[in-house]
Amino acid sequence: MTYILHLSKDKKLKKVIDQHPQMKLTKRKKIYIHLCGSIMSQQLSTKVADIIHKRFLAIYGGDPTPQQILDTSFATLRAIGLSNAKTNYVQNVARFAIEKGMEYNHLSKMDNDEVIEYLTQIKGVGRWTTEMLLMFTLGREDVFAIDDLGIQNAMIKLYKLDNSDKKKLREDLLRISKKWSPYRTYACMHLWHWKDNAPLK
Repeated sequence: MTYILHLSKDKKLKKVIDQHPQMKLTKRKKIYIHLCGSIMSQQLSTKVADIIHKRFLAIYGGDPTPQQILDTSFATLRAIGLSNAKTNYVQNVARFAIEKGMEYNHLSKMDNDEVIEYLTQIKGVGRWTTEMLLMFTLGREDVFAIDDLGIQNAMIKLYKLDNSDKKKLREDLLRISKKWSPYRTYACMHLWHWKDNAPLK
């Protein structure tokens, strides 16, 4: 695959890629569902996030519409393991989908920065959450999730970076990742897999 040839120019990253030589990106149409999933996975282990997400879908017996999510009582959403804040955020996503629109065809015409700017208008949706959406829902190949702790820890370990100075660390992360472009998403996926802390897709 083209991305493997490109990323393998980085000898340290090549060792990681060789352990799991192929990653695939998938495009998914129901963006609001996956944005809700990203919110649920914030600051949780993959395993716990997956359980909560399955409970969420079980309420509806499949993928709910934005209106169904809005019509669900606060107590019902809290009961699946969501915090008060995350319950509000999930409902914010549903409301935004109805009022402003979150159709795949609309977002797929935007570049990465435009998608981030558009969706971070929603209270509870930050840059990291939108980056996960760009990777795992819109299937964008060149996203670098610099604020993801799993990515940071993997790169600190792999490149033996000094993390005592946060500003310097950020500069190092950006410098290293720049040469991965236009396949930074795949690099992130390999690093997550290597550290065994892949985010909920």
